[in-house]
Amino acid sequence: MTDFLGPAVRLRHRSALVLTVAVVAGLAMFCWPLLSRSGVGTSAHTTDAPFVFLVTLPVLILIVLAELSSGGLDAKALALLGVLSAVDAALRPLGAGTGGIELVFFLLVLAGRVFGPGFGFVLGSTSLFASALLTGGVGPWLPFQMLASSLVGLGAGLLPGRVRGRWEIALLAGYGVLAAYFYGLAMSMFTWPFLAGSTALDFLPGAPLGENLHRFLVFTVLTSTLGWDTGRALTNLVAILLLGPAVLTVLRRASRRAAFGR
Repeated sequence: MTDFLGPAVRLRHRSALVLTVAVVAGLAMFCWPLLSRSGVGTSAHTTDAPFVFLVTLPVLILIVLAELSSGGLDAKALALLGVLSAVDAALRPLGAGTGGIELVFFLLVLAGRVFGPGFGFVLGSTSLFASALLTGGVGPWLPFQMLASSLVGLGAGLLPGRVRGRWEIALLAGYGVLAAYFYGLAMSMFTWPFLAGSTALDFLPGAPLGENLHRFLVFTVLTSTLGWDTGRALTNLVAILLLGPAVLTVLRRASRRAAFGR
């Protein structure tokens, strides 16, 4: 029996196009401060966050509807999505983000690896949304967290598929570290215009791209990269190295029994 299983969500042309639009729109939402030519008030993200919801949630619905209509997402995949979202949501409060310790991402990486980029993208958003409801973490930051998490799950599903054994664990551990820093970088971009204050790291509307980019990189290194992001990266590294082989076996057994891609 082959170990190379089909994805839980098969990306046909229609859903692949929708997913590409979601990625481009999500990155644009994060990077708007670098492209902005106007001032920013303290309520700016409170205003634009609903627009991110308008991008994120319909995209997820479109992916589900597109796959349901084309036979790519069946009841077994939906059930598995619900189970993994619930497990991931339950894992998040265990570390409560203390020192960057967050267990939600290692399972997302492993699930995206096994079930494919489409499943990883949807799981990233549903997991963060469910955990926010569980922990009372609903706020203007949530849609940005959902987008960043979805991109992490998507990337895990796009990793080279033929790598197995110890090399696969090493690949996933390395990706888990990079994903932790990416997530922190994205969320720093969300907070940067409002938390930098009137300092040399402040966001300057209308300033050259290079200057604002330099200010942002210094800001994120000092406020996030050296602390929270490194803690998150170490958590992903240790969790994947220790639990990765067993969790991958369980997920692949579930995928095999569900006969995804057949």
